Amino acid sequence: MSIVTLSASPSPASRSARLAEHVNAQLARRAIAAQHIRIAGLPAEALLNADTRHPAVARSVEAVAEAAGIVIVTPIYKASYSGILKTFLDLLPQFALSDKVVLPLATGGSLAHVLALDYALRPVLQSLGAHHVVQGYFVLDTWFGGDDEPIADGRARSDLACAVDAFARSLAFDAVAEAAV
Repeated sequence: MSIVTLSASPSPASRSARLAEHVNAQLARRAIAAQHIRIAGLPAEALLNADTRHPAVARSVEAVAEAAGIVIVTPIYKASYSGILKTFLDLLPQFALSDKVVLPLATGGSLAHVLALDYALRPVLQSLGAHHVVQGYFVLDTWFGGDDEPIADGRARSDLACAVDAFARSLAFDAVAEAAV
């Protein structure tokens, strides 16, 4: 089963990328391997020009197409997901998330931005045909810790683990259902 984690912060040393790596480690403990694509690492000119023929962009779009599940991690800026995420999602075909389970995650400096997951990001994911969008989770910037424990806040760590569990269960359910067909 192929899983892709998209981190959508323009900063190379972002909390969103750290969260993506933390989630990938949680998935690995469940014997689920995930490929981490840092959207900011893709060529900016190719992204901005919607050049899906550029090899790096084409590989990323193909990875999404082949994945059974997608984890999207974005910082929340000005009450919405990042522009770099929007740019990448705009490159995908209309129903690129059909038959996929999606886990939306966000980071931000204020709990006032929590609703951006449901009111800004979820409609876009559904418009791309997502089969099932698992309940997302928002990680407040102050909940992050050091390298030894990326999510320092115990309650946040537990709640995030529940979100990842729900994602893994949905993937397993879809795999069983597909095998039965």
